[in-house]
Amino acid sequence: MARWPIVLLASVLTAAVAAPAAAATFRWSAAADAASLDPYSRNETLQLSLLGNVYEPLVRRGADGRLEPALAIGWRRVAPLVWRFDLRPNVRFQDGTTLTANDVVFSYRRAVAQGSKIALALSAIREVRAINERTVDIVTAMPDSILPEEIVAWSIMSATWCHNHGVDAVADPAVSENYATTHADGTGPFRVASRIPGEETVFVPNPDWWGQSRPALERAIFRPITDDAARIAALDSGAIDLVTSVPLEHIDALRREPGLRIAHTAGTQTVFLGFGQAPAATAHGRLPRRNPLADRRVRFAFAQAIDETAIAAAVMRGLATPAGLLVGPGVTGFDAALNRRPVYDPGAARRLLADAGYAGGFALTMDCPDDRYVNDVAICRAVAADLAKIGVRISLRTQSRRAFFTRLLDPAAGSRFYLMGWRPADDDAIDALVNLAATRSDRRHTGAYNVGGYSNPALDDLIVRAGREAVGPQRTALLRAALAMVKEDMAYLPLHQPDVVWAMRDTVVAVPAGNGGFTLRDVRLKGSAPGR
Repeated sequence: MARWPIVLLASVLTAAVAAPAAAATFRWSAAADAASLDPYSRNETLQLSLLGNVYEPLVRRGADGRLEPALAIGWRRVAPLVWRFDLRPNVRFQDGTTLTANDVVFSYRRAVAQGSKIALALSAIREVRAINERTVDIVTAMPDSILPEEIVAWSIMSATWCHNHGVDAVADPAVSENYATTHADGTGPFRVASRIPGEETVFVPNPDWWGQSRPALERAIFRPITDDAARIAALDSGAIDLVTSVPLEHIDALRREPGLRIAHTAGTQTVFLGFGQAPAATAHGRLPRRNPLADRRVRFAFAQAIDETAIAAAVMRGLATPAGLLVGPGVTGFDAALNRRPVYDPGAARRLLADAGYAGGFALTMDCPDDRYVNDVAICRAVAADLAKIGVRISLRTQSRRAFFTRLLDPAAGSRFYLMGWRPADDDAIDALVNLAATRSDRRHTGAYNVGGYSNPALDDLIVRAGREAVGPQRTALLRAALAMVKEDMAYLPLHQPDVVWAMRDTVVAVPAGNGGFTLRDVRLKGSAPGR
């Protein structure tokens, strides 16, 4: 690989010289930083992953993806609407206070209160109550057979610490900050030793962690580097040991570089196209006019016109799996037999558009984030080029992730056609179905990201039945039937599941996870002592 321009290395090399790395100091980078150290302030993979090294849930996923005890050592269903969790004894928060059931109750109330961005993940819960100091009951609004899987991203906070520092409420880091924005007090294997937002966060092992296997790392430093070239230059120079945000255009060169390697695995996030499906659309105060995307024939024509095989091969450089369903392999409910995509056939797509009354095509604005998904803008451009071949004239509106989601979720602004991705938080199809495909209802906490207005009462019934069904073949069959209905209606147009790709130095032992998470306790450096 050609050596990178000196100007791009200046900041990272200066930091490396100023603070020489210890034998077991690990340094990694991504394209963005966590917005806050408050685990309830954002529901994004990077932030949840970063803070997952400090804060812990009741139940977590192990390296094999299976559920395992964390702050709860056992859980069971004691009534149709009640799950009981037994807390691990002798667990201390990093400020020295002992974990009790009251902390779990407080954490629930804080996590669903105004300002929290993880409230939706807990929408199935009606109440959390302490039975005694080491036992809590979680009461659900309706029978929920997979509640333990749904709460793996819910970190438990110390009620005492939050009270003492005046952070009972969550601060939106985009607007203001409080003590929890810049400080952390978890029960996990690492502590935050120091933090300079946007520049560097330093983690050190928590000597009081309850886990038997101690982290192998003595020190871990996270340095967000937004510029792609500078991030790869830092890896190439040795200033960084591992990069989780790898620009695909650099992969071939990285593979040829001595001392570096690429690791990747199939991801569980599905990137898809969404459609505004209201029957009529109004623009600039004019009279309502027919919305072509409300017609299934038009949506199916889009599916026939887009060459996803070419997108996966060229735009994604072979590091993506073409998708026919809203969820992919590794997600409960996925059905390989249903995963076939419509055959690429622009001629048939043009005929279908003509049948729908759009023989001359039409113009459409497409909303696309420019910093959220792997090669998101390039994907949008490829989609626009394919649709142009059938007479659909796309105007791309690219925006930062914050502006994109603000527009997407604002009913007044709205978006008729957009690129989005979804990774089921619990690796279960019901998460995607409830949030993306169920009829939007604040009362039922469904359809939070169903911004296109899709609604099918028969599908809603299937989703409710699957949510009540115990884990097993019948529940899986219900999930598959629901996914088949979404596909038949062409409610969304799935594109692919991108691989999770990391680049690292040969001295690093780390394996990427399909959910995109990053766990420091699973990382070690060759030659360093293993966790004791």
